[in-house]
Amino acid sequence: MAQTIQKEDGASTTIRCEAEFIGVLGQLRAEVGEDAFRNWLQPVNFEQVCGEQAIIAAPTRFLRDWVATHYADRLLALWRAENGQVKRLSVVVGMPSKRPNGNYSSGRDGGQDDDAPDPPSAGGPTLEIVDDKTQHLALDQRFVFENFVVGKPNELAHAAARRVAEACVCPGHTVPFNPLFLYGGVGLGKTHLMHAVAWHVRKHSCDRKIIYLSAEKFMYQFIRALRFKSTMDFKEQFRSVDLLMIDDVQFISGKESTQEEFFHTFNALVDENRQIVISADKSPSDLEGMEERMRSRLGWGLVADLHPTTYELRLGILQSKAEQGGLRIPPKVMEFLAHKITSNVRELEGALNRIAAHVQLVGRDITLESVQEVLHDLLRSHERRVTIDEIQRKVAEHFNVKLGEMTSDRRARAVARPRQVAMYLAKQLTTRSLPQIGRKFGGRDHTTVMHGVRKIEELMRTDPSLAEDVELLRRMLQ
Repeated sequence: MAQTIQKEDGASTTIRCEAEFIGVLGQLRAEVGEDAFRNWLQPVNFEQVCGEQAIIAAPTRFLRDWVATHYADRLLALWRAENGQVKRLSVVVGMPSKRPNGNYSSGRDGGQDDDAPDPPSAGGPTLEIVDDKTQHLALDQRFVFENFVVGKPNELAHAAARRVAEACVCPGHTVPFNPLFLYGGVGLGKTHLMHAVAWHVRKHSCDRKIIYLSAEKFMYQFIRALRFKSTMDFKEQFRSVDLLMIDDVQFISGKESTQEEFFHTFNALVDENRQIVISADKSPSDLEGMEERMRSRLGWGLVADLHPTTYELRLGILQSKAEQGGLRIPPKVMEFLAHKITSNVRELEGALNRIAAHVQLVGRDITLESVQEVLHDLLRSHERRVTIDEIQRKVAEHFNVKLGEMTSDRRARAVARPRQVAMYLAKQLTTRSLPQIGRKFGGRDHTTVMHGVRKIEELMRTDPSLAEDVELLRRMLQ
């Protein structure tokens, strides 16, 4: 076997690299502990080393995303210490083939059948784009237009980003908005849209030169250029691109030298009809510490804001993310999460990741109870004081009746039952007395409220559907 390996240089390289990977895993195992290693790293397998890129495979998309997010940087650092030629690491989804000796690997060698499938193509959650200066600019492969859920809060920003991306791949194109300035709070989709523009241009016009980086990295590269007296190279690098994308431009607020260089880079690109896309957490006029001329330039083109998400948009995002991750989540749980987690999309995605991990590691079904248990700390941060007005509004929406029916004299079951549910929830979730609750329901007597509460308690024991509705409303309101 040793003689065969010596003859087959490619196979020898594969075995050597796989041995390096096993050694790297051993080092990381000591760092993260036995439990974390067994749960997240042990299922990962070596694929191949292609040039400067190492490729490893995880059996599921969720595990791939987790490893890429939490361990890829450290894996690459340890691997580079073993082999200086390894400069990049991709985590892909793929089940490796089994060797005759019982070991698993997708890399080809003498012990594998000739008709074994080729290893998955590099990609994983991140793909590193290398420009002419061999500077690595990372894009997230998940952040494409096809995965962006559009709703009223983000439809303008999405349409503008689409228009810019399509214009950039047309020969002799005219820049529609320069710059395109996207702003909004954390986790609302700014970075997703910027990555999507870059991916679209990369896919449909691979000869275009793209630079995407954060304003912080722009500043560090500028400082480095000053330090090593290579400012001409820096200027050439950034002023010769077809598409320049700067994320979180608010970072250079108050940094005069960096703003000066960015100002001149901005003007040079605009004069050459080159596209610029910028994101920030505030509109140009609200960026404190930014020179007036810079604020004016940033507002030249189209300024598109991404508003906080609505319930409908959050529900759509949850459904999309669950589908992408292969998660089967009951609609009631989806509705509960969309009502409860209102801050940003990242928290929604984080909640789904935790639910997926719980299912994979513990094997429990996804129910309202299990989700509340898994996300107890996250849900607690969103807790607020419940009012009777809010209870009435939520119940009316849920049962599709007019809000005015909560205080009307109508006794039809389609109206009376939701009203009784609202009374029951008011008794359970507020500190109001029965007479106080009655007054909020059209001046009803406290005995009417008591009757309604007892009626719902009885029905919940015999009607599972109603019990589920009440429980869902309770969890959404808490």
